[in-house]
Amino acid sequence: MKAVIRGGDKWPGNESDSHKSGDSMRVVAKFGGTSVGDGDRVGRAADSIAKAVENGHEVAVVVSAMGGTTDKLLSEMKFDASEQDRAEIVSMGERTSVRMLKGALEARGIDSVFLEPGRDDWPIITDEYGEVDVDETKSRAAKIAEAMANGTVPVITGFLAQDHDGSITTLGRGGSDTTAVMLGNYMDADEVVIVTDVEGVMTGDPNVVEGARNVSQITVDELRNLSFRGAEVVAPSALTYKTENFEVRVVHHQHADLMTGGTNIEGEFDSLVDLQERRLACVTIAGRSIRNRPGILAGLSGALADADINIETNSSGLDSITFYVDSGDAKEAETLLHERVIDEDALSSVTIDDGIAVVRVTSGDFHSQIGAVNDVLTPLAEEHIFVHDVVTSATSLSVFVDWDKRKEALEILQGVV
Repeated sequence: MKAVIRGGDKWPGNESDSHKSGDSMRVVAKFGGTSVGDGDRVGRAADSIAKAVENGHEVAVVVSAMGGTTDKLLSEMKFDASEQDRAEIVSMGERTSVRMLKGALEARGIDSVFLEPGRDDWPIITDEYGEVDVDETKSRAAKIAEAMANGTVPVITGFLAQDHDGSITTLGRGGSDTTAVMLGNYMDADEVVIVTDVEGVMTGDPNVVEGARNVSQITVDELRNLSFRGAEVVAPSALTYKTENFEVRVVHHQHADLMTGGTNIEGEFDSLVDLQERRLACVTIAGRSIRNRPGILAGLSGALADADINIETNSSGLDSITFYVDSGDAKEAETLLHERVIDEDALSSVTIDDGIAVVRVTSGDFHSQIGAVNDVLTPLAEEHIFVHDVVTSATSLSVFVDWDKRKEALEILQGVV
């Protein structure tokens, strides 16, 4: 059944005007499980939403399951559930949250409607493989944006999706963040606000380090790399949907104002292939069980830093460490590192291989692609281009090839991304 907006306006389809006016903003606010963990927190969330609406802003809300609900449901499944049954069962946490928050908003005089899979107005549609059907989802998101312009606050289950046959699917770990940023993108929002249990992005884990403080701004690239390495602020999959056209901000659930505070996440993540136009040399130090000797890497890199020699990157094995430096610095680097070899019993020799180029492949999809490294290296192998080394991060691959093969490698890899 289509939802009816109190006051006579209908769910979009005819005469609504979705254009924003004056200083009003279109905002998607995502409330994590701890942010709606009990009745008091649901009330606090509703207060902050109502305040934004009363100040003239258009607001859509994405809600996670109340804290601990999904884990509880999973732990109580003492049987082998099918994927469909599993998705149906775990969806109950989000289904409960949207009803709670919708009721709290209505109690404050705010027109609201909850959206969940199975309703005609549900926005996020996937194909049979669980991949988001972008065109269909964009079309449905646009209709929700029209309802927001008419004064309705849609409260949407995070994490969940629905395929074309009507079966419930999920967006994976961090799926509520993905729901919010995706819809912010597709609904032409001005801002997505992630409401969570941390004071935005911190300089360090406050439970581990003293003096950790809030970072007012961070780039998408920086945050994605932190997220892949354990920082639980915004799911990396969500940041794939971030563009320059809207802001993403992280605030604490105790902050009473959705429109201020927290950490701004800037920029967008671009897939690109880049050739560094500087000739490199690799300086390799061999030794016995280097990996098990604390301080050796710091000592070697520190010697280069003291001589103002920049390390482009480094790689290590059980019995070797390789530094990539500018070709012009290679002989000085070899001399400095040889002194370390003489002084350190664990080190045995140092050598140089000159004439190396690096091509970097950066993509927001590496984390979700099985065989991503193979997809990059196979085309080079097929063209008989020797790869000296591959250095990976969460979002990029650095491929080291012969200097005279650099342009050929660049052209090949541009066809990969």
